Formats: sequence, C-alpha cells, structure tokens
Amino acid sequence: MMYDTKIVNGTIVNGQASFLGNIYITDGKINAVTEPEDDREAVEVIDAKGQYVLPGLIDTHVHSRDPGPTHKEDFYTSTQAAAAGGITTIFEMPNTTPPVKDKGTFDAQVENLNEKAIVNYGLWGICLGPLNRHAFAELSERGVIGFKYFWGYGIHQETFQLLYNVDAKDEQIIEPYDDGEVFAMMREVAKTDQVFAVHAENHELIRQLSEEKDPKDESYDALLRSRPALAETLTVNTGLSLAKEAGVHFHVLHVSAKESVESIRAAKANGQKVTVETCPHYLFLTNEDYETVGRDMKIFPLVKEQKDQDEIWKGIQDGTITVVCSDHAPHTAEEKYSGSLSEIPAGMCGVETLAPLLLNEVHTGRLTINQVVQLLSENPAKLYGIDNQKGTLMPGTDADITIVDLKKEGTIQKANLHSKSKISAYDGRSITGWPVRTIVHGHTVMEDGNIVNDQPKGQLVKPGR
Repeated sequence: MMYDTKIVNGTIVNGQASFLGNIYITDGKINAVTEPEDDREAVEVIDAKGQYVLPGLIDTHVHSRDPGPTHKEDFYTSTQAAAAGGITTIFEMPNTTPPVKDKGTFDAQVENLNEKAIVNYGLWGICLGPLNRHAFAELSERGVIGFKYFWGYGIHQETFQLLYNVDAKDEQIIEPYDDGEVFAMMREVAKTDQVFAVHAENHELIRQLSEEKDPKDESYDALLRSRPALAETLTVNTGLSLAKEAGVHFHVLHVSAKESVESIRAAKANGQKVTVETCPHYLFLTNEDYETVGRDMKIFPLVKEQKDQDEIWKGIQDGTITVVCSDHAPHTAEEKYSGSLSEIPAGMCGVETLAPLLLNEVHTGRLTINQVVQLLSENPAKLYGIDNQKGTLMPGTDADITIVDLKKEGTIQKANLHSKSKISAYDGRSITGWPVRTIVHGHTVMEDGNIVNDQPKGQLVKPGR
C-alpha cells in the first residue's frame, strides 16, 4: 500500500506518554501508527528527527470578528495566525454581527467561514435570554460546540451586539439579565447535554465601583479596583449554585481570580459537573507588568495580582483547570492607544502565541510536553465531544498534527504576527520551544513559521453525539 504521507523519526506524544514511532496518513486520516522499524512507502516523507509530534492543538476561545468589525481581523487572517502558532482547530466565539443565535445564523456563518478556513473550526452558540432561548435545541442539533452567556453584558435589541457599559435610558438596550433568566437559560441548555459557558463578571458591582473611581486616576491598579476579583468570584459562585440546581454542565471561561479557582475546585470535589479554562495572560502577567507592557495587556476579566496567578498555576497542576486557550480578541492600534485606559477596548491577539508560551514552560520545567498535549488537545477534545475526531493520534482520527521543536529559540515579535492586529503583551519575550509544522487533514499549512499553503483546508467540527 502506498500512503499519502508518513512522519518518521519523531517522538510521538500523548497526554500520558512519549515514544518514538512513525505515523502514516491517507485521505486526510491517520491510517497507522507504527514502531520506528516498521518503514512503509509513502508519497511524502516528513522527517521529524529531534522533534515532537503532537495531536493537532486546539484553541477553544477565539474572536475573529467575522462577520463584523473585520478591519480588526477576519477569519482568513485569524486562521493563518492559528496555523502559524501550531493550532489546527479553533472554536469561534459568537459575538459577531450577527451572532450565531439560531439555525439560520449558524448556517450563514458556516457558509461565510468555509471559504476562509485555513484550519478547522467549531462554532459557539450565543445565549440571549428570551430573544433566542427557544432556539437552543436547534442550535445543538445544527452542531454548536457549546453555549456561551456573556454574563453582565447588555444587548442591543436590533443588532444583538454586546455592550460593556449600559445606558439605562437607551430604550434599544436590554440591561444584563437577572439570575432568574440565567437559570431559565441553564435549564434549556441542560436539555442539550452541552456546556453552559460564562464570561463571569458582576455588572452591578462593576458599575458601582466604576462610578466611585476617580476619573483622573489612569493607573492600572485604579482600573483593577473598579473591576476586582470579587466581580468574577461573585458570578462564579452564583453560577455554580444555579447550575447545580439546573443540572447543567457549567463551564467558566478565562478564569482570572484566586477565589474563583478555589470555589470551582470545591464544587468539583463535591461532584458537580463544572469545568474551567484559563489563558496565557493570567499565567504570565500580573498587575505589576503594566508599567512595562502597557495597554496591550488590558483584557476582560482584567489581569490581576501575583496571588491570583499562583492559584491559577496550582489549578493547572492539580487538575482543577483542564484547558488553556487564547481568548484571541484583536483591536487596531488606533483603538487600543487612543483615549483613556478606562475607555479603550479590552483584548489582544493570542492565537499565534498560545502554544509557544506553553512550550517555553516545558523548557523551564514548569510543564511537561504531555501536560501541554492535555491542556491544548486531549482535554479540549474530550470536553467538547470531538475526541472521536481530534485530540489523539489514533488510527481513524483526522490527520491534524502539530510538530514542535523544543530546542528552537526565538522571540515573539508582534510586528510579525499573522493577524491584522498587532496587539500583544508578549512583544520581545524570548521563547524556547516552537511549533515548526502544522498539518491540517494531512496537508502541511505551516512550516518553520511560514504559511506554505494558504488554500482553505479547514472544516467545520461538530460534537460527535
């Protein structure tokens, strides 16, 4: 038999072990995984000597702005950035224009993204309370990855756009929903057996503290006092209580606070179905970094203190936190650097730097390469029900593969990012350990940091229910 591609001489990595072996690919699928001595014929040979062969990495939290404010980013550029960073699948967040709120918008988004997808993608469905609660079942049937509720955000009644700051006098704006409506949404999502994921920030507390904030104080710590850890933890604790009663799988997005991690750990220990993710900015930055990093690091929830970072790392090591993702949220330089710190948008690029930042921690000894596979591949695939297709290097699964060189040295340079936006808090950071090849359905799309195949190879990923 002649295979399409074989990967030889590399160290194959899963979440539990690493071993030398060969991988054979046919028709975009992994056909065989063999001992190194089992050498078979293939049209293409990829020599991974001295390198590590990982199941394709997954970024579960990406905002590509498409359709919508595509002057900041579009799906073609965001998926190029993903491929450049070793990511083979991204999950697209639903705060687009329009958002993925029913089967019609789901189908339209698939049609929009298919022709631009350099890597694979899944679609989140948005929770808009009574505006689309009736559509949760059809969204689940269509194939959303999960349901996201932007807790504490207002909603424009016509455009369905989310708003940080709500003007109660604006009749077109729906103020953030109360706990009763959140509970109603949870019960509907529970019927689908999918995750109810939340951006957790308490609107009432933030509004009160923001009104008390001295408008002349433009320091980061003043901003942090107006959006403190308590704003997240209050919402997490409320969500845990409501979700337990509703019987829904509760998922906390981008956790940033020590007390939130502690609450989730306790809930998991008590048998509640709850999971949590975090992001590199909470693992590698604290409020003390603002003096050198500046506005690039403003993101919601805000980066907090060293004690929060320490607890998040503890949560990774003890298994409380099972997924790390980027929360890639691009903005233009003009938007990010003009206006007061309180007024500028929150968010930065992250999909291209996610994997290098974690791989560098293998070099420092803080993580193992097997933990990286767990956090960026195996665990996300299992959590979102796509582990029949992604997350492993087993025969029959999709040939999505990330090859990394743990000895390769380099520097993150935001000017070289493949996104339209060049906003990054990691500019100038030295990294040892880089993705050197990204393979999507058996096709190499990135080699040595360069996009070598810019034809869309990505496909829509649906949970295998």
